[in-house]
Formats: sequence, C-alpha cells, structure tokens
Amino acid sequence: MINVGIIGFGTVGTGTARILLENRALLRERTGIDIILRRIADIDTKRDRGIKLPKGVLINSADSLINDPETHIVIELIGGTTIAKDFILKAIRAGKHIVTANKALLATHGKEIFSAAEKAGVEVGFEASVAGGIPIIKVLREGLVANRIKAIYGIINGTTNYILTKMTEEKAEFSDVLKEAQKFGYAEADPTYDIEGIDAAHKLAILASLAYGSQFSLKDVYREGISWISPMDIDFARELGYKLKLLAITKETDGKVELRVHPTMVPEEYLISKVDGVYNAIYVEADFVGSTLYYGRGAGDLPTGSAVVSDIADISLNIMNNSIGRLQSIAKNRKAVKLMKMDEIVSMYYFRFSVLDKPGVLSNISGILGKYNISIASVIQKGRREGKAVPLVVLTHKAREKDVQRAVKEINRLKTVPEKTVIIRVEGKEKV
Repeated sequence: MINVGIIGFGTVGTGTARILLENRALLRERTGIDIILRRIADIDTKRDRGIKLPKGVLINSADSLINDPETHIVIELIGGTTIAKDFILKAIRAGKHIVTANKALLATHGKEIFSAAEKAGVEVGFEASVAGGIPIIKVLREGLVANRIKAIYGIINGTTNYILTKMTEEKAEFSDVLKEAQKFGYAEADPTYDIEGIDAAHKLAILASLAYGSQFSLKDVYREGISWISPMDIDFARELGYKLKLLAITKETDGKVELRVHPTMVPEEYLISKVDGVYNAIYVEADFVGSTLYYGRGAGDLPTGSAVVSDIADISLNIMNNSIGRLQSIAKNRKAVKLMKMDEIVSMYYFRFSVLDKPGVLSNISGILGKYNISIASVIQKGRREGKAVPLVVLTHKAREKDVQRAVKEINRLKTVPEKTVIIRVEGKEKV
C-alpha cells in the first residue's frame, strides 16, 4: 500500500484526485499496489469541485500533510515558484517522494530541487510539467535512452496554438482572437506567460535538460512571443507554402546546444504544421530511431492528471521493489554543455519589408542582403501604389542570425523603407 497526498485542489488537483479514486482498482490491477489518496491540502476546503472525497481527506494544512508519517508521496499542484518550492523542499527533507506539474519551478529552481532529492534519496516525478497527457518525459528518459537527441521541435503551448490556428482559419487579428480565447477559457485573464513564450520556454528548458544531460533554465532560452504577428504574414506564409506556429526548438550542433522559442514558419506538408487548436505536438529527431512525433492534449484536468498519476505509479513501483533511483534524475551525471548564442544560429528567414513603390528599391535591398552573405530564395511583391509603401516579401536560403540582424538594421535605415522590417525564422528543407 502506498499513500499519497496532494497539495493544491485546483483544476489539475481535482483531475488527479478523480483518477486516483475512480481508477484505484485499475491501478492496483496493473501495478500490484494499492495506491490510496490519503490527504488533499488546500486553503479552500468549502468550494464544490464536483468530486466526492472520503471523509477527512480534504484538509487546510499543507504542513500537516507533509509531516504525516503515513504519507509516502507528496504531489505539488499549486504552481508558482515561491510557496511551491518551500513545500517541495520541506517534503524532501521529510523523506517524501515528490510529483509535480510545475514547469516554472523546475525551469527556475530545478537544480536545487533535484540536488536536494538526490541527497535525501527520494525521487522527483515531473511528467506532467510538459505537454500534459503526452508522455514526452518518459520518451526522452526511457524510450529513447539508446539514442543521441539531435533536435526537438515542439508546439507545447495550447493557448498560442489556438490563437494562431484561429488567425489562420479566419484571417482574424491577434487581439480579437485573444479575447475569444479568454472567453472560452483557453487563455488566462493575464495571458503574458503564454503569448510571450514564457510558458513554452519553461518547458523547453526541461526537455533540453533531459535530452542533453545538462541543467538548463529559463534564462538560457531565447524567446519571442506572438502578439506582433499579423494576418498579412500568415497569408504570405500560406502563399509560400508554410504555416505559422510558435515553436520551441532545441538542436545540438558541433557540441553546442541552441534553445529558442519564437514564431516559426513550417512547411505545410509537415505533420507538425497540421497540429491545430489547443493540441500539442513534439517532434524528436534522434540518431538511431530517426524522426518521431508525439501528439495529444497538452493541458486540462484529466490529461495532466493522467501524467501525474503515471509518476505516482512509477515511484510506487520503485518503493515497493526497493529500486529508488532506478531512473536517474537530471541532477545525476550532469555534464557541461555549451550554449549556442542566438547570433550564431543558422536558419532560413522570412522578411516583410515595407518599401516605397519606387524603381531600384529591390535591387538596393538585395545588394545589402548579398553584402551580408544572405541569398534570396523567393520574392513576392504585390500591389502598385506609386510613391507609397507596399509590402515586399523575401524568403532566404540559410543564413546566420548575426548577418541577418546586421543586414536588416542597415536596410531599415534606408529612406525607401519607412517601417520596421518583420523577421520570422523558417524551418524545414530549403526550397530549390
């Protein structure tokens, strides 16, 4: 018998409790262990969550739950990086194993938490911290253990994927779709973490830490959000054969790892470009298995609760089989990995210049691009407004970020370019 306690009875806490109660017999059948929900701690013990708990399970003291000698596993589901961290470290010191869905905490204070757990001889499960119901942590930690990870591309924030999908389908403005997303509960009242790429960056830091055996944090991830994306750029992307997604990208090249989250144009024939709405998908490229894609619901009470219970089952089996530490945490065997600076990355690029409709403008721009070793793959110029600004779209072959930024800075100084140039990075094979 294994007793578990949940701190935080919100959306994911409720989903986790429901699974533990309703599928208790199934879990016992599959693991051979009776996993019992012993306690739930939350400051609000009165609100109806639509779930019937056994008498005495819901309490208002997290410390009582942590200090209960009969509780083996503590599940932290309150979020944030302050109180949650305190509770987790207290539980570790009390000899409890930990399960958490808290990507922000792990991406900010993961090194401290994993080191404390290793010292105390307890385990930390964090499957639910990335991509909800998609078991991507288990894939990287176990399923692909025989492979070197070459690259990961992830749609790992459902809010931004929903917004970009609606903008694409309805040719709608960002601000209008955001309001709709908030109305239907797909976006928070304060959507900053989602739309500015912070949530995706937290998750990418965790994935890259597993993939490359190091410890990365939020500060290591280059980040751009989607609030500046316009329907015009989505339409031009479609005309060029691409779809626009907020991608979390990590690659290892010549011993250096790049970590970046930003809007990205992806070839429309790629499977990951077809992932729409609130769904998540993670594409992993490895040396022996090749390319694999993982798809599903990246958030929600039951998908995320399913991932939490997966960790509970794993740790319960380790406890019963006296195999704590069977799965090495990212605190063990860490190695120093060099980060690739953003200006070193190589990518294809989409530029949308706003230019005055005058002779010689394109040749001036192409001359500056050539000066910085940037080769043009495609050009789109529509509309004639003599003497007025019109869009000029350029798709490049592969170029270095540093060269791109220098070239665009020089182009933006031209009198024939009255507005700031839009730059979007492009992934996929170069088009001939």
